[in-house]
Amino acid sequence: SRKGAMMDNRFATALVIACVLSLISTIYMAASIGTDFWYEYHTLTPAENVSEAGRSIWEEFFSKEADEKTYTDALFRCNGTVGLWRRCITVPKNSHWYSPPENDMTTNCVSFSLSDQFMEKYIEPGNHNSGTDLNRTYLWRLQFLLPFVSIGLMCFGALIGLCACACRSLYPAIATGVLHFLAGLCTLGLVGCYVAGIELLHKKLPLPDDVRGEFGWSFCLACVSAPLQFMAAALFIWAARTNRKEFTLLKAYRVA
Repeated sequence: SRKGAMMDNRFATALVIACVLSLISTIYMAASIGTDFWYEYHTLTPAENVSEAGRSIWEEFFSKEADEKTYTDALFRCNGTVGLWRRCITVPKNSHWYSPPENDMTTNCVSFSLSDQFMEKYIEPGNHNSGTDLNRTYLWRLQFLLPFVSIGLMCFGALIGLCACACRSLYPAIATGVLHFLAGLCTLGLVGCYVAGIELLHKKLPLPDDVRGEFGWSFCLACVSAPLQFMAAALFIWAARTNRKEFTLLKAYRVA
């Protein structure tokens, strides 16, 4: 009937929009995880450039033994950026005395190893004898794990959605919606953990007067991804529940 066709079109439109939102949020999450601009530092005065102090900061930053305070100081002084997996600083490409470094800069990055991701944070960054800072330790670990849980939930939801299409049933869309809702909570938790971790770090290591810090575009992608996941979840659940209700009413009408 015409009414049934209109209902089917409405549900199909809702599902298509939900799938598009899900795809965009997955792309945004993957991009935010893979890029290094969650937080950016901007040095307002010229860096030490080729001075001995500048060279020692760079060498310590790239050292495998670099602790949290060491690499954070380098981030402050060398226009650093931090991602979930890497930290980067901007240094002169050519450090010879005759080369004008301010005109020839390059960005060099160091990856956080898996052990770095689960390493304890200390009450006084860089001082191993100051005791473990449990808040920062668990915030750091959660911000590493939550994005992968979020993407995993969305991928599992997409798999259930494909099965639903194969079975020509809208009922599994409720499970897809619930999984997307949980993924949105994980993404929201990731954003909260990251903000709290940065604030706690800057209380321990305050920004110098000539350094400005701000959240970068990678962080913004994660912030945008969360509401997209919630909207996709709402559409999946709405389509499935409304379709079930309409089907029940239609069946009762035909029986009557």
